[in-house]
Amino acid sequence: MEKTQQVIQVHPDLPLSLTKAGAGKPALVLHAGHGPTTAAPIVEHFARDHQVLAPTHPGWDGTSRPDWFSGVDDLALTYLDLLEDEGLTDVTVVATSFGGWVASELAVRDRGQRIGRLILIDAAGSAPSRVPPPGDPMLPDDDLLKTIFAYGGPLVWDPKLLRRLPRVKIPVLVLWGEDDDVVTAEEGRIHAEAFANARFELIPNVGHMAVRDNAEEVFSRIDAFLAES
Repeated sequence: MEKTQQVIQVHPDLPLSLTKAGAGKPALVLHAGHGPTTAAPIVEHFARDHQVLAPTHPGWDGTSRPDWFSGVDDLALTYLDLLEDEGLTDVTVVATSFGGWVASELAVRDRGQRIGRLILIDAAGSAPSRVPPPGDPMLPDDDLLKTIFAYGGPLVWDPKLLRRLPRVKIPVLVLWGEDDDVVTAEEGRIHAEAFANARFELIPNVGHMAVRDNAEEVFSRIDAFLAES
């Protein structure tokens, strides 16, 4: 898989670290709160037949985050700017956990102009997230938590998000770990039902990080969705 790393200036004081991989139809991959490594299997899978863009959210992996850049809306608008600057349309957006919240806001603001389909995996944002107790392996380190809270507050959610999602008309696949204890499967179902055109599917015997726990099953569901949409 050919992969390049670059830093681009979407805004004058906002350097954005970006991974590009593969060739073909465009895909934007947005990582979870634990960092870019959570998206690595998704990038690898999609790069087989897609042109993949995988930004590092500012503030992760040592990247800079200006003080003014402090909301999920900032991330969503920046990634829309990225797609515009790259001249991309009919983009498949794939996102997990915190990235799923960003992707949902991205789709709300896009109005179907650049995004062709949306794939969410255990997405945060539509219900209060249950942060694991100290010492839990699911818990990001303190610096990551501070960055996540800077964007999404201590509960990592927006009570207004569900009201916005009906405006999204593109095909949406919502995958959820049956045993997710950060954002429950029932809350995931509600997230999916808020979209105008979404399909909700449970992945059995996995938790909040479904791609890590059962990548084969996740990608099987994704590939079937892409073949139909």
